[in-house]
Amino acid sequence: MAQVLKGAPVVEAMNEAISREAAALKTRGVEPTLAIVRVGEREDDIAYERGAMKRCEKVGVAVRQVLLPADISQDDLVKEIETLNRDKKVHGVLLFRPLPKHINDDAVRNALAPQKDVDGITDLSLAGVFANTDTGFAPCTAQACMEILEHYGIGLTGKKAVVVGRSLVVGKPAAMMLLARNATVTVCHTRTADMPAVCREAEILIVSAGRAGIVDKGYLAPGQIVIDVGINVKEDGSLCGDVNYADAEGIVAAVTPVPGGVGTVTTSVLVKHVVQAAQKQLEAQA
Repeated sequence: MAQVLKGAPVVEAMNEAISREAAALKTRGVEPTLAIVRVGEREDDIAYERGAMKRCEKVGVAVRQVLLPADISQDDLVKEIETLNRDKKVHGVLLFRPLPKHINDDAVRNALAPQKDVDGITDLSLAGVFANTDTGFAPCTAQACMEILEHYGIGLTGKKAVVVGRSLVVGKPAAMMLLARNATVTVCHTRTADMPAVCREAEILIVSAGRAGIVDKGYLAPGQIVIDVGINVKEDGSLCGDVNYADAEGIVAAVTPVPGGVGTVTTSVLVKHVVQAAQKQLEAQA
């Protein structure tokens, strides 16, 4: 049976470290603060907001809600972002997307200062990931994959890694982060020839395909470490990943569950980034 790489122990360890760092900042007169910018009343945004606020409260990070109407103009939304950029008491900004259709997503997300872009949505933050510099922050979900691998002591140097999916939210940044840790990386996508054969060659397999259970026993091989990023809702309302878990647990060495895996860690990564942003701001002022 495969080892189950649960997110809860990762979150617990991260929260302990974040709490210590937040407390240390407060002794120096800095209260790490996250601004949450929500446009409209999307239920999934509200649910994530609730979870983020709870996680922030637990580790000593303050939250400022910026709640805006769905019909806000693009110019007014940009002005709100620019105000947060200038506010030295705000260290990180979480902008919920997708935005309403009348708003240009590229223009708004790139109005955010990269040093406050704790969810890795700006072009400059992504450039930092690709160049392996500390400009901005990596997308939280991609970073969560790395946090899980690190927590469970899974070395990456010299390993064959395959990433299924090429989005800017997970696939591409995850591939760059694996490269930065000296893995040899292949990225699969909808045009990949014989994807199952490519995946079977992987020692580390990160799956972010957006299709429930697409990775089954034909994609898997003994000894693999499988990180399942997918979150899909089945007809009965339960959640499942992009990996057929029943197939995986009988074949691979270790696999993340859904739910209870990568998604659990993502919010802690967001809060960690807020504290790191506060630390960077303090160092820049020194």
